[in-house]
Amino acid sequence: MKGSRMASAVVMVVLGATLSGCCGGGKQEVIEKTPVKVETKSTGEQLMDLQKAYESGAITEKEYNKMRQDIIDKSGNK
Repeated sequence: MKGSRMASAVVMVVLGATLSGCCGGGKQEVIEKTPVKVETKSTGEQLMDLQKAYESGAITEKEYNKMRQDIIDKSGNK
C-alpha cells in the first residue's frame, strides 16, 4: 500500500513538472527593432523640392499649390 502511494506521488510530481513546462514556457521570439532614420528638411528645402517636382511635371499645378500651402502652414509662416 505504501509503495503504491509513493509511486502515485512520484507519478504526480513528474506529470506536474511535465505539464508545467508546456504552458507558457519554451522559446521566446526576439524581435529586433530597427532604428528609424528621420530626415528633417527646412521649409525652404521642402519648397524647393516641391518646385522641382512641379517643374518636372511630376505633380500638377493644383497639387503644387495645395502642397505648398501645407508646407507653409506646418512651418508656422502664414
